[in-house]
Amino acid sequence: MRSTYVELIETQIDVADLEIGMHVIRLDRPWEETDFLVQGFIINDMSEVHALRRQCDFVVIQGIAEKQRQPGEKVSSRGRPKGSLKRNQKYTQAPNSVKANTIPRRRVSYINQVNVGREIQAATMKFEEAQSTAKSIMSGLRVSRTLDINNARVVVNSCVESVLRNENALMLLTKIKNQDEYTAEHCINVSILAAAFGKSLGMIKGEIQNLALCGLLHDVGKTKIPNEILNKPGRLTDGEFDIMRNHAVYGRSILISTGAPLQTAVDVAFSHHERIDGKGYPRGLPAEKIPYFAKIISLVDTYDAITSRRVYQKALASMQALEIIHKNRGTQFDAELADAFIRMVGIYPPGSIVDMQNGEVGIVVESFEGHRLKPKVLMVRDKNKAPVSESRVLDLRESPKDDNGTVYLISKEVPDGTYGVILKDYVKDGLIVTASLAESDIE
Repeated sequence: MRSTYVELIETQIDVADLEIGMHVIRLDRPWEETDFLVQGFIINDMSEVHALRRQCDFVVIQGIAEKQRQPGEKVSSRGRPKGSLKRNQKYTQAPNSVKANTIPRRRVSYINQVNVGREIQAATMKFEEAQSTAKSIMSGLRVSRTLDINNARVVVNSCVESVLRNENALMLLTKIKNQDEYTAEHCINVSILAAAFGKSLGMIKGEIQNLALCGLLHDVGKTKIPNEILNKPGRLTDGEFDIMRNHAVYGRSILISTGAPLQTAVDVAFSHHERIDGKGYPRGLPAEKIPYFAKIISLVDTYDAITSRRVYQKALASMQALEIIHKNRGTQFDAELADAFIRMVGIYPPGSIVDMQNGEVGIVVESFEGHRLKPKVLMVRDKNKAPVSESRVLDLRESPKDDNGTVYLISKEVPDGTYGVILKDYVKDGLIVTASLAESDIE
């Protein structure tokens, strides 16, 4: 009797034949010459298919082929490293490269309704209101005041409306960091970034609102942690870290005590420090038992923490944070969600201070799916690092040139404050709004 077996194979295919679900492992050019942040990924939606078709002629995909075992044929337990699909073979994903799909099928494809210049004025007001609400929540809980869930929902839903119109505006504002108000600002930043991530995942509006509320409330348990531990400038002792880890349990208790229907937020507050490898806290849950929204908030929480200046650490650039997330995908973070988050944030997210290859300096005000290396940039320093006499916005997708006829390209992201460029000052003085609106008038 003949039996079947599966064999791990690699197949070169034309980009015209790409489909959702395929595992792309190599391109026909170096990864760094493309907009893709992850070297090897599962195609989750048609936008990724279109991006591959724009930038490549062919790619190599990995999968398994089901074959008939011939009489006397011996098959390696590892299978052939390379091969091609025959007509009588069935293509499926490689079991070690693709586990059960953790991201639900995209239900909504969003298109930004306005550009960032039109949205940032309203977004700034909503952001300030949200920050005030977050500070009120955290300070109120410290003195045992009741959590006003209705007000929290109103503020969060208002931010979600802005994200749905154009997420770049609020994402830019999350780059403004104040060390002395970290916990409250962190909560609203996580809420906004989670909403943007939910949008990119194709969640429906109600799910995005719920996810954003979970982000706002995920760290409420820290209000029960002594300030001398919460804001300690040095490394925590083992005993202090045990106390800090209790914030997940405290958060669960606080949200349950409200009596409001907050089961998802309760789960997230309790589980956002669990890990895919089962080494998280407080329960050491295996991957399949960690709530889906908790997996999302875990990613966003880590990203914002790494890119924030703390009493015990300096802020890292966005790309450094994404590299850390990528390194820990599959152990600390859900691999599929981590890849999706990295693609959503992009190489130069809104609010990034960037060095241009010609020495000039700018602030990224808007990024574009499919053109992650070519965002819209507000120019603020000349090649000598002196303030420009007149601000202007460059859309790098249009390959603008400097006075020497050289196309503007970004060299690297630098920390906020480099060359005296402080994002908060440009937002406060309205320069980003004015420049962006002027640019939008000619689009």
